[in-house]
Amino acid sequence: MTNKASTTPSTNRLASIALWLVKGLLALAFVFAAYLKLSSNPKMVTEFGEIGLGQGFRYLTGLIEVVGAALLLWPRTSFLGAVALLGICGGALIAQIQILHGDLVHVFVLGGLLALVAWTSRPAGLLR
Repeated sequence: MTNKASTTPSTNRLASIALWLVKGLLALAFVFAAYLKLSSNPKMVTEFGEIGLGQGFRYLTGLIEVVGAALLLWPRTSFLGAVALLGICGGALIAQIQILHGDLVHVFVLGGLLALVAWTSRPAGLLR
C-alpha cells in the first residue's frame, strides 16, 4: 500500500497541469472556430445558410466562442466558459444530426473535454 500523503502533491500538480493543457487546447480550438465564423469563411457561410437561422447567428456563435474561450482561461470563470461552450457543442450536435449530417466526432470530443473542465471547475457546493 502506498502512502497517500507522499503521492498526493505530485498527483495534484500533474492533474492541474493536465487540466490547464486541456483548457488551453480547448481555448485555441474555439478561437480558431470563431475565426472561421467571424472571417466569413465560405464553408461556415454555407453551413449557417443551410441551418437557416441567418448569418447573424454565425456571428453570434463566433462571439460566444471567443468569450467562452477567454473565460476558460481564468480559474474563477472556467466553469462559466465551459458551460457556454457546451451550449455551442449542443447546438452543433443538433445541427449536425438534423440538418448538416456531418462529422459528430469533434462535437463529442470537444463536449467531453468541456464537461471535464466544467466538472473540475464547478463552484463550491454545486453537485459536491
